[in-house]
Amino acid sequence: MLANGAKLGYKKSGASSFTDLPGLKEIPEMGIEPEKVENTCLTDKNKQYENGIGDPGDLVYKFRYENTKEDSPYRVMRKAQDSGEVLDFQETLIDGTTTEFSGQVSVKRTGGGVNGVVEFNLSVALQSELAVNDPTV
Repeated sequence: MLANGAKLGYKKSGASSFTDLPGLKEIPEMGIEPEKVENTCLTDKNKQYENGIGDPGDLVYKFRYENTKEDSPYRVMRKAQDSGEVLDFQETLIDGTTTEFSGQVSVKRTGGGVNGVVEFNLSVALQSELAVNDPTV
């Protein structure tokens, strides 16, 4: 499946619906990688392991830079960064799979050069679990 058609929406606490952030260019890997914890007893013949808590890694979304309107994603997410508020997010893939999570954001504009596009990276510091919802058939 191609990433084409993927969307990222956000909402503030108490809002009933997600607002899509236009200009999404790249989505991050999504999932949890549990830490392998060694838990071997003195009677074991080889090491024994358990899965520990998970680490989703860095959630960084790449967007087209555009800052000409009040509701431009760059401007909206910068305001959220400055306030430190926790937002709810919903990533939607073209097949209908959604992943919902909450987090604080940081925004970083990329550099550019001749014939190079300017973009911005939206990093989300996760504040919840990832809730994956399968598409309805």
